Amino acid sequence: MNAAVRPAPGPRRVVVIGGGLAGITAAIALSEAGAAVTLLEARPRLGGATTSFNRGALVVDTGQHVFLRCCTAYRGLLARMGMTGSVRIQDRFDVTVLSPGGRARLRRNGLPGPLHMGATLARYPMLSLAERARVTRAALAMRMLNPADPALDSQRLGDWLAAHGQDERTRRVLWDLFTVSSLNIDGDDASLALAATVVKTALLGKKDAADIGVPLAPLGELHGTAGLALLRRLGADVRLGVKAAAVEQTGGEYLVRLARGEGESDGDEGPDTRGTIAADGVVLATPAYTAAKLVPAAAGVPSGTWPDLGTSPIINVHVIYDRRVTRLPFAAAVDSPVQWLFDRTEISGFGASGRGQYLAVSLSAAEPYVDVPAARLREMFVPALAGLLPGARDARVSEFFVTRERRATFRQGPGCGRLRPQAATALPGLTLAGAWTDTGWPDTMEGAVRSGLNAAIELRRGLGGLGGGSPVPGAGLRVGASA
Repeated sequence: MNAAVRPAPGPRRVVVIGGGLAGITAAIALSEAGAAVTLLEARPRLGGATTSFNRGALVVDTGQHVFLRCCTAYRGLLARMGMTGSVRIQDRFDVTVLSPGGRARLRRNGLPGPLHMGATLARYPMLSLAERARVTRAALAMRMLNPADPALDSQRLGDWLAAHGQDERTRRVLWDLFTVSSLNIDGDDASLALAATVVKTALLGKKDAADIGVPLAPLGELHGTAGLALLRRLGADVRLGVKAAAVEQTGGEYLVRLARGEGESDGDEGPDTRGTIAADGVVLATPAYTAAKLVPAAAGVPSGTWPDLGTSPIINVHVIYDRRVTRLPFAAAVDSPVQWLFDRTEISGFGASGRGQYLAVSLSAAEPYVDVPAARLREMFVPALAGLLPGARDARVSEFFVTRERRATFRQGPGCGRLRPQAATALPGLTLAGAWTDTGWPDTMEGAVRSGLNAAIELRRGLGGLGGGSPVPGAGLRVGASA
């Protein structure tokens, strides 16, 4: 008698918890690799911290997010979602720096890195000739650092810069331009390891690495709508407004318990009232503080690790004028409470009204401002903008509002590197995703996408395959690899 032929196993069932960039990326990669993916997102839309909402007829992004040409994983995600045409990347790194006393321009030349920034730094009028010379020496010294060296993780950026001749003025009007916005922490208090990653990869690496990319569509369309459409085409089950309450391991599989009353499905099969979802694998693509509550005890998360990463806030000050006050698409600022400002007029839909200009001011490391009432912030920032933009001095402010991201990123200070976990956990089939995991990058959109790819790769490894489909995209990506 011939032996019975066993049917081929079906695709592995995977639940991705969290619909930000990390979760979207992991869900796409796992769906393409042949898994049966269910994506749970507690909010009514995908995109996480990089999405949009409506304020009347105005489309407001939750934050002012840009990217660099060296953000290859993020750009790859945009391409996979068909959104490359909805962003624009500069031909050359070019930033206008405003101050109450005037303006400067930082623009790279065509020389290979790191020479591409030399000429513009040599002419930077915010610093004296002697200060500029010391900046060059410090930059060359930073180029020799290895961000993967554990010793760097314990050091403050400010201490290292001071030891290399960078005085208070130089740190505030040059180094802070890049480190505060990318690391969301006061420049002096930043992790030296992460600061070195930013400076070496973006500013001292390939000549085009720091060319700035900006969205031409609201983030909700760029990430959430496009991600949802692609996941639907791939056959993933996306459930919006659904919150996971717990993840349990039992009988060789995982059970994802839903919060009471949750269960709205993106498909046509109607609400899921079962209260649990069985899975072969789970990706926790939530913020660290949420993942710490969901991870099963058997995963063995010791104290003094990633649940203790902490958070840092970002706020955005939104100002609508009755007329155009600047032609700059975006700019940095020094000697001002303004850090970066962005022209949101067209992308928000406000430009169609022809009634003025909409600017958004992005404030990283926003602890001093996060609890300040909007009326007080208006008293601070409307005059500050008038001090930077002559066109704003006689303009009338027709609307002013503030959006606050109290836990925008993990706190990227000394010691954070040793707290960041790898994607794999002690439990096969359970992986972590999020820009707070150990990607080798700061907490950025690029870091989030890389984390989703890492989680998908590790999940496939832990499960011994997913049951068909293509290899996980990005399988060649190495943690900590530079672009």
